Amino acid sequence: MAEPPERDPFPEFRLDSDAGATFVLESKGKWWHAGFHLTTAIVGPTILTLPYAFRGLGWGLGFLCLTVLGCVTFYSYYLMSKVLEHCEKAGRRHIRFRELAADVLGSGWMFYFVIFIQTAINTGVGIGAILLAGECLKIMYENLSPNGSLKLYEFIAMVTVVMIVLSQLPSFHSLRHINFASLILCLGYTFLMVGACINAGLSKNAPPRDYSLDPSGSSRVFSAFTSISIIAAIFGNGILPEIQATLAPPATGKMVKGLLMCYTVAFLTFYSAAVSGYWVFGNKSNSNILKSLMPDEGPSLAPTIVLGLAVVFVLLQLLAIGLVYSQVAYEIMEKQSADVKQGMFSKRNLIPRLILRSLYVIFCGFMAAMLPFFGDISGVVGAIGFIPLDFIFPMLLYNTTYKPSRSTLTYWINLSIIIVFTGVGIMGSFSSIRKLVLDANKFKLFSSDVVD
Repeated sequence: MAEPPERDPFPEFRLDSDAGATFVLESKGKWWHAGFHLTTAIVGPTILTLPYAFRGLGWGLGFLCLTVLGCVTFYSYYLMSKVLEHCEKAGRRHIRFRELAADVLGSGWMFYFVIFIQTAINTGVGIGAILLAGECLKIMYENLSPNGSLKLYEFIAMVTVVMIVLSQLPSFHSLRHINFASLILCLGYTFLMVGACINAGLSKNAPPRDYSLDPSGSSRVFSAFTSISIIAAIFGNGILPEIQATLAPPATGKMVKGLLMCYTVAFLTFYSAAVSGYWVFGNKSNSNILKSLMPDEGPSLAPTIVLGLAVVFVLLQLLAIGLVYSQVAYEIMEKQSADVKQGMFSKRNLIPRLILRSLYVIFCGFMAAMLPFFGDISGVVGAIGFIPLDFIFPMLLYNTTYKPSRSTLTYWINLSIIIVFTGVGIMGSFSSIRKLVLDANKFKLFSSDVVD
């Protein structure tokens, strides 16, 4: 016998006129659906940049930073879920990061600050996802047709068209099956890549290994902070309240289960990808380790079928990631453009949704084609976007909400994380933007190669 639908215990806080909440952030999900969304948001093809991040840190610092950032982000997401649950029990159920920050911190400007940061994250990830997907198509094309004339921007255009079609899926909750497939795909291409790296490292064509860091002290410092920013971007998501909003209320305890699912997958994939890739290629690691396995000169360092399958898995998951990180932008659009009284699929709401979402995807595709900076984009997005929202705000929100005594360990741990990662964010922003400026001299607009 079918169970009756769960009643929203706080209907007065879901405005009848709020189409963004009603359509895009509908609250129907189970805890494992949140786990699928979190895993797609965190465990994506950016893990293929982990060997590249390690080349700026070396083995010791690489392992340390990967472990510390993983522990801090899990802790911060746990604290944020506790704050959201606390507000829900108090009768203030927040479904948007910006509203949570403005309510808890009591500052109107905080609302717009979070919108700005989330927009930077969502747009940056959207650009990066389309760019990397286009690069995956280009890799497959060049192996099938080495003398082909198609350029990178043409493959980016193909991906953009596909994303325009998929962007019409109306709500975050409607992505749950796609994001489950995404979880399977990330496990698949990670273990294919690990196997390929082990094969390459043991083969007679194995590249010479050099794990030395940049001899220049200043360059080494900048590279280290850029690498930290990249790892922060890999662990970051910046949309945890919106993901928790997809859970059917009450959300108590559900998000923690979703986080445990996500970080189990992250542990299996992050360490295996970082260790195997950096072990083989050292300081010659590419920002996309699959490109290192398929050098421009000489034979491929792994079986073509393995690399081809990994590229296909990456390509498919990138579509899911692009969809997940577009949801906040779509929610903002829908809140302003849709009429909740007309229904989700009414002509009145369908036409604006089609136009606005298509324009957003076209913009991301255009920027990806014009500025092919995948590794550098990850660093900038990590420093400017993910570090504030995922390493600083959760601690601030928790201390403001629960007001732990200054004599408690929790208070000082949270304050220390805020101070340390504020510094890391400032240095990471500077070093990442510096590298972006330096790399700007290496390519022309609409280049057919992704700059490392």
